[in-house]
Amino acid sequence: MEKPTLSAEMKARLTTLCADERVKAALQVCVDEVATAMEEQIHISEIESPTFAEGVRGEEIARLMKVYGLTDVVIDPIGNVVGRRPGTGNGPVLAIAAHLDTVFPAGTDLKVRKEGHLYYGPGIGDNASGLRSMLQILRALEKAQIETDGDILFVGTVGEEGNGDIRGAKALFDGSRKIDGFMALDMANIYTVQNGATGAHRWRLAIEGEGGHSYLDYGHVPSAIHAMCRAGALIADLELPENPKTTYTIGTIKGGTTVNTIAARCEVDVDMRSVDLPTLEALEAKILGAFEEAVRLENAHWPKADEAHQLKLVKTQIGNRPAGLRPNDCPAVQAALGALDALGIEAPNIKCSSTDVNAPMSKNIPSVCVGTGGVTNLEHSLKEYFDSTEMHLGPQLALLATLAMVGLKGTKGALA
Repeated sequence: MEKPTLSAEMKARLTTLCADERVKAALQVCVDEVATAMEEQIHISEIESPTFAEGVRGEEIARLMKVYGLTDVVIDPIGNVVGRRPGTGNGPVLAIAAHLDTVFPAGTDLKVRKEGHLYYGPGIGDNASGLRSMLQILRALEKAQIETDGDILFVGTVGEEGNGDIRGAKALFDGSRKIDGFMALDMANIYTVQNGATGAHRWRLAIEGEGGHSYLDYGHVPSAIHAMCRAGALIADLELPENPKTTYTIGTIKGGTTVNTIAARCEVDVDMRSVDLPTLEALEAKILGAFEEAVRLENAHWPKADEAHQLKLVKTQIGNRPAGLRPNDCPAVQAALGALDALGIEAPNIKCSSTDVNAPMSKNIPSVCVGTGGVTNLEHSLKEYFDSTEMHLGPQLALLATLAMVGLKGTKGALA
């Protein structure tokens, strides 16, 4: 996979933007408001927002969007908060999004503890930092009185984490809205640009039968656990391509009742990933086929078993994050690279990951995911903490990339 490099055209675009006095003023707002922004990040982090229950946090983000100047703010049917900052009406539409949900269940102690420039609390970085950065961009644009050619949608998405399966981002691109470009604010580390979407297909595979006594029914009843072991053996030595990187794992397994029982049921959750959709689909077909074969082999091993005691495979898809990869000349990726260059950040880390950008990337919509400023450590754990050092760089980066894509009033952005 070729690493994208900054084009001369985008470099020149950013040079022009950074010379504009209004843009300079907006960038300075991001510096001046660091303390306020950090207080807001703490406030957001302490609002419970587990996946599938983001409503309270969503209402607060909607309120803050209105406080900071947006008049067109809605919470859509799936729970996304969407606020529009209009441009001239003739330009492109860019959506800037940060996800509302966290991995922590209701009842988790979310109180943030401060030690110098370190802030401890579950979800303080992922993704209270992204929401803070998004709101800072809005405030900077408003205070600097910047008018844009294109419209900007500020979006708090639901369901980005785990089994949320990026449902908010998928709904955003269901065809009901005109969106020409997308930028996700995730990953606190601003030195990373995500130009590819790692697709993830996840299946819950259950092998079910009648089960029986381990001694009395032996020879007449096939075992769901034995069949599952066969399936694991069949896929254990699969050879997968390194480029594009493609992976799979049996993440969980459960089944059986007692040590002296032929298991009636065994269930696993399988995760498969690749940035290339055809490769991912080929792997998926191979793994699902292996489980079908395992059930056939286990049933065949016990010919005395009648039909009622035969094992069956029950397949349930529990995740479908689409894959995609943006080309070197993608305006969203180029805008992010140009913004980093303008801020004096050289040799950024270019990588693929699995975030809200999976939805637009899979539809070939210009899109990118950038960092939010500061550094998040031990994310997805109760010991998560956020280092606020140079956190202003996150919204500065996203602000410059935004203006490069939508354009100042009177000029065309890269998305046009």
